[in-house]
Amino acid sequence: MITNDLAILIVDDTDSGLQMFASALKSAGYEDIRLASTGREVLDELVERHADVVVADWIMPEMDGLELTNQIRQQDEDNNRYTSIILCTAKEGIDNLVHAFEQGVDDFLSKPINIRELSARVQAAGRVSSLQNTLYEITREMQATNLALTELAQTDPLTQLGNRRYMQSHLEATLKESSSRGGGTCCAIIDIDHFKKVNDEHGHPVGDEILVAVSKRLRRAVRPTDILARIGGEEFAIIMYYQDDSNFRHSIFSRIQKSVGTRPIKTSAGEITVTISMGVCCRFAGDPEMDMDMLMRCADQKMYRAKKKGRDQVIY
Repeated sequence: MITNDLAILIVDDTDSGLQMFASALKSAGYEDIRLASTGREVLDELVERHADVVVADWIMPEMDGLELTNQIRQQDEDNNRYTSIILCTAKEGIDNLVHAFEQGVDDFLSKPINIRELSARVQAAGRVSSLQNTLYEITREMQATNLALTELAQTDPLTQLGNRRYMQSHLEATLKESSSRGGGTCCAIIDIDHFKKVNDEHGHPVGDEILVAVSKRLRRAVRPTDILARIGGEEFAIIMYYQDDSNFRHSIFSRIQKSVGTRPIKTSAGEITVTISMGVCCRFAGDPEMDMDMLMRCADQKMYRAKKKGRDQVIY
């Protein structure tokens, strides 16, 4: 029996489906289970009280599972929370699953539902949600401490990210670490596309809202150990360190880049869609030595190449 305090929210447009889910999870030891018959009911329930795991049918009237996922991700972004989402589907084919993962779905259950698999996947999704929310809480506490200690020296007051000085000190330290112990260091320079146009059309306060929202999306997309900073204007930087070069995948930067433009950003002027261009430069064991300035210059040049190629892309 699994007994824990996970808050679970189930949405299905059929009474039989809701009762099947509820009965299976209660028999597995879960007690905090809420039921909804539409995506709108789910969103209203989440406003009233957060859920650790949402189990939803992919195909539903009015609002399907992917639309619901986008709405939940927006609520999470607004409230600095994380909700694990499991979609139930009879869809087949890897393309459908890849598309859903890109939209923010955490896991899948294939129909017909296996009761034991349902319980196990809810438990796993609950762990992910718990770890993410614990990390956000730790991050909030660390930000409060760091703000008191280094606000003037190394923190960007708008986004609460590190500033250029913060990024440079960590990049220099990371390069020394990789030189002495092996591994690889990657530096990514990011620029918000057409940001001047946003400021010109909507004003700088809305531009600031965009900067804050982009910083949140980037923070959610990077690993907890990565360094994320706003280094000036609409530019951000990411520093990644890999102890084992074989763990590095270029695709992580494409995923980070896509995370910004997936959904419009809600602002006081309405929803605004923005994209980013990214340049990435890495130094791995065996590569020629590169100091901080060389690595940043390399990433910056590649970012401008991404701009010239049409924006909304990554150049490695």
